[in-house]
Amino acid sequence: MSQYTPAPLLTLTPNPALDLTGHLDLLQPGVVNLMHAGHLHPAGKGINVARVLKDLGAHVRVGGFLGAENQAPFHALCQEQALEDAFLVVPGATRINVKLVEQDGRVTDLNFPGVEVDETGLQHFEQQLLTLCAGVDYVVLAGSLPRGVSPQRLQQWLRTLRDAGKRVLFDSSGAALSAGLEARPWLIKPNEHELADWAGEPLADSEALMAAAEALQARYQIEHVVVSRGADGVLWLAKDIWWQARPPRMSVVSTVGAGDSMVAGFAWGLNQHWDPEQTLRLASAVSALAVTQIGVGIADHKQLADMMASIEVARIR
Repeated sequence: MSQYTPAPLLTLTPNPALDLTGHLDLLQPGVVNLMHAGHLHPAGKGINVARVLKDLGAHVRVGGFLGAENQAPFHALCQEQALEDAFLVVPGATRINVKLVEQDGRVTDLNFPGVEVDETGLQHFEQQLLTLCAGVDYVVLAGSLPRGVSPQRLQQWLRTLRDAGKRVLFDSSGAALSAGLEARPWLIKPNEHELADWAGEPLADSEALMAAAEALQARYQIEHVVVSRGADGVLWLAKDIWWQARPPRMSVVSTVGAGDSMVAGFAWGLNQHWDPEQTLRLASAVSALAVTQIGVGIADHKQLADMMASIEVARIR
């Protein structure tokens, strides 16, 4: 979809996981639930972003922490997908997360603790950080933190990347998001619930979401605030301009990876220097397609082009 070869992109996943996804009609707590199907695969927010970026045509470098005891599936994925493998291996086992997907698309996540990264591992990662992002303009840092990595340490990494002139797309939640905001990443992508948590109050409609995003942007001097709203689409505050995208109604198979796919779409479009409308159209389209399938990735580029054409995009302020 590109007419020139842009710089490679770097995705960092501090806390990857082997996702065990099970499918059933209806989850019933307290009793035995039989799955119709199951799938175990390497995942984590930054890894999901990397897979979509690769399908779009990007050269992607991937980094983060992997547990030595079960690292093989991640290295195999990098080889299969032609991702540049820059993971740091530390003692222990990468976590397994369970995702239970019901027939109506509702997903229940059981997220287990990750590996515990000691000070030696942290220092090794920090010594490599600038090497990891050499030749890269855009860095995606996404997901939760493993044990041993404090939100303040994450904030330090974000500052290092920003001071090196990198445009960081940051997608996290909770204490990690709060600390990361202080480092002024270039783009953040809270969903509407995460934005409400930051604001400390319910945000009932678009106007309330936009007011909160503007307050966040003003406080932390963040250029781009992307608010994902599920089936209601996305609001994007690009510096001082508001954009909105609405996808068509989709038949939802699973929402797993939809937000990560959206981040990948933004990273690709911005790295390609696309105009805002085209970038938002792509990001919304890859996210909408993600909910119609199991797992992340783009299998059919014609289907993607058709979806992009069906996205309603407008500058609203």
